[in-house]
Amino acid sequence: MPRILNNKKPISVGRLIIYIVLAIWSVTTIYPFIWVIINSFKSSNEVVRNSFSLPEAFTWENFTNAFSNQNILRSYKNSLIISGSVTIVVMILATMIAFALTRYQFRLKTALLALLSASLMIPVFSTIIPVYKMISQLGWISTYQAVILPQIAGNISFASIVMMGFLRGLPLEMEEAAYMEGAGVTKVFTRIIVPLCRPSLATVAIFCFLWSYNDLFTQKILISRERMFPISNLLEHISSKYGTDYGLMAASVTLIVIPVLIVYIFLQKNIVKGLTAGAIKG
Repeated sequence: MPRILNNKKPISVGRLIIYIVLAIWSVTTIYPFIWVIINSFKSSNEVVRNSFSLPEAFTWENFTNAFSNQNILRSYKNSLIISGSVTIVVMILATMIAFALTRYQFRLKTALLALLSASLMIPVFSTIIPVYKMISQLGWISTYQAVILPQIAGNISFASIVMMGFLRGLPLEMEEAAYMEGAGVTKVFTRIIVPLCRPSLATVAIFCFLWSYNDLFTQKILISRERMFPISNLLEHISSKYGTDYGLMAASVTLIVIPVLIVYIFLQKNIVKGLTAGAIKG
């Protein structure tokens, strides 16, 4: 009778400790969200009375209130317009910037690279006063562009650096062959560079979308009209106006977090792939 080879290696003590620590960390990370979901099906009184047990009777009243009275669908639309526009523009500009800085030599290139890296260290809090003044002078307060333009400026440096790291690892042979066949810069960029950059573009898109979606600071200062509230502003508005309605708060948090979780669950592989592809190829 043939012997079955057992290729499984015994788990070392160090690896077992790592697994235990990661399991505990996962539980402490996931449990708060499960706790919020459970409380979203309770009345406010039941949440106050016992927030750590299952609902005595599941109720959809909190979710009905969030959709009907709080116009959460309108806020979803505003967030989608803002975050979608920011993501698309940043992807286009970052790819073009990275292509220029990694493929061409020109004066002040070193200074531009240094400026791009240094801009990552400038917090948004230090620029909000001049930004607000400019937006106000243009008459854009409580408009989409009032938030879209500052968020594009805030994300462009990170996105460009990620794209540059990826482009440095791409071989030049295909581009050189295309130039020798008579292709122009535009054709090389759109037909070769952009398709090859899909993993890195996915990473940039995910980070930019999530940062824009969760950016309460910029949106709260530059958007004051309730009908223009993105989803983060709406949650802050609900917490200040209905802070004692804990069931409604839990339902609102659940509705706001679910899109982020869906995006991350389906695209998490692209995050790791895009951030490491340049390093592996280089």
